[in-house]
Amino acid sequence: MKKTGLAVFVLAAVMSLGAVGVTAFAATGWAQEGNNWVYYNNNGSKVTNAWRQAQDGTWRYLESSGAMAADKWVDNDDYYVDSSGIMITNKWLQVANSRKASGYDWYYFGTNGKCLKEKWAQIDGQYRYFGDTGAMETGWILDNMYYCDDSGVMVTGWKKLTPPEEYQDEDTHTGPFETASDGQYWYYFGTNGKKVVPNENGTNVKQKKINGTYYCLREDGAVQTGWVCVTGDESDSIEDYRLVDTDGKVRTGWYSAEPPEYLASHYDHDVEWFYFNSKGVPEVGPAKGSAKTSDLKRINGYTHLFNEYGTPVYGIQKVYTSSNGNEYTAYYFGNYPQSSMLTGKYNITEGGVSWPYYFNSTGKGYTGVYDNCLYYMGKLQKADSGSKYEVFTIPTGNSYKNYVVNTSGKIAKNTTVKDSNGVKYKTNSSGILVKEDDESVAGGDYRSPEEPEWDND
Repeated sequence: MKKTGLAVFVLAAVMSLGAVGVTAFAATGWAQEGNNWVYYNNNGSKVTNAWRQAQDGTWRYLESSGAMAADKWVDNDDYYVDSSGIMITNKWLQVANSRKASGYDWYYFGTNGKCLKEKWAQIDGQYRYFGDTGAMETGWILDNMYYCDDSGVMVTGWKKLTPPEEYQDEDTHTGPFETASDGQYWYYFGTNGKKVVPNENGTNVKQKKINGTYYCLREDGAVQTGWVCVTGDESDSIEDYRLVDTDGKVRTGWYSAEPPEYLASHYDHDVEWFYFNSKGVPEVGPAKGSAKTSDLKRINGYTHLFNEYGTPVYGIQKVYTSSNGNEYTAYYFGNYPQSSMLTGKYNITEGGVSWPYYFNSTGKGYTGVYDNCLYYMGKLQKADSGSKYEVFTIPTGNSYKNYVVNTSGKIAKNTTVKDSNGVKYKTNSSGILVKEDDESVAGGDYRSPEEPEWDND
């Protein structure tokens, strides 16, 4: 490609080549012919398409006509000679841009005078890239993996930029991307200038750790914000999502936010609490009603149970306590603002009625006698209001115990009482039935205890 330059000037006398007007073939070396300088070999032929050195040590180029070139590109457009015909070395040169209607390109010529092409070069401590024509490149280069600023300097670290052209139209790629309001996104370039992008092919968004912090990157490396699905497409699993701050950092710890739009129908509230681990993955648990004690999570001094959509549950929850999955009890996680395991006594509303509960120090709904009252899975067991007394059969492992309880839930200890039908019950010091109507009780199948009303919806 031909490149243009400034006007050619007459070669100055500094060449010290001898007297002006030397006749052709008069001597070997430089000679002036009219307004041009030429060079003759010792056989008297004029040198063409070659370099020759002057007495001052500088190099000049003889064109196909034999005339010395000045202020133009020469020798396959790899070199440039100034207005005195001298080869440019170790310096920058701004040349009119022949590829556009206006403007200039910058070129750099090395020690040997050759224009740098298709390579990185460190000049004055800064890296720049020179393309196939030798022009210094700016903007996105080399398959959009590097970026050079308006001065041509290779960018490193964080930089907010307009995306490469193919990513400027949101319709050209898929994924739940949050469009930047100003059309620019943050990108990160390593110390070698290479842009950080997801490692895996075939997906659009991935999580990347940069300087100890996790970020979510689009396939071109643009940092995403808001809820981002790291699989690149919408997902039915909240674990595939990350919540990214406006500064691009993946959220960790507790945070309240509107759920991902794709999953919004699974949540009870417009804004929910989520807990994100050190990698930004939302904490999740099993579906309500199938949790085990191993699913309980201790966070910042509080115990929580998460559902499959990443929110901490609240209310009365069924939790399995045995490895075989047959035994379970109630845990209480308070109301919605609390959503953490509670212990001790509470009055919990069931069907519009306040009902006493007791949860031991581990959070389990207590089964047995506490403060002279009978509980099952934490719920107080009471005789019906018209019965005066009832016998409750409480399972204990592979056996059971029969307790005599009044309408307040108090057990009848070491005494004999009658229910409203006149049936007589005699109990021992633990409140366990030993005789019914003066007949010893060897077994019996009495009223089953009431389970809690589970908050499993």
